[in-house]
Order: sequence, then structure tokens, then C-alpha cells
Amino acid sequence: MITNKLWGDLGELEEEEAIHVLTKLFETYETLHNQKPDDTAVLDFFNRLDAAMSQTRECNLNRR
Repeated sequence: MITNKLWGDLGELEEEEAIHVLTKLFETYETLHNQKPDDTAVLDFFNRLDAAMSQTRECNLNRR
């Protein structure tokens, strides 16, 4: 399955490479959003990204 391969590839990235992948993914969806602002798949990506960042921040605060 492609997701298994992607998980493996993601796990092998250096931290700097992972940041680049996330930035590239964000830029791609930002371009799509500018082209089609009402695209529900694009809006869903940004909502899920926001939720993931919020969960990560919350977890980090709870560890301190």
C-alpha cells in the first residue's frame, strides 16, 4: 500500500528534509486554495493541519 511506503520514507527523512516536505505540501495546497478558494478538499487539508498543530502544541504544553 502506498501509505505504508510513504510512512517509511517519512520516517527516514532528516529533520531539515521533513520541514522542507511540510513546506512544499503547504505551498501546493496554498496554490490550490488561491485557484479554487471553495474547494472542500483543500479547506479540509488546512483544517486538519490546524488541528494537528493545535494537538501538538497542547501535548508539548502538557509535558512541561
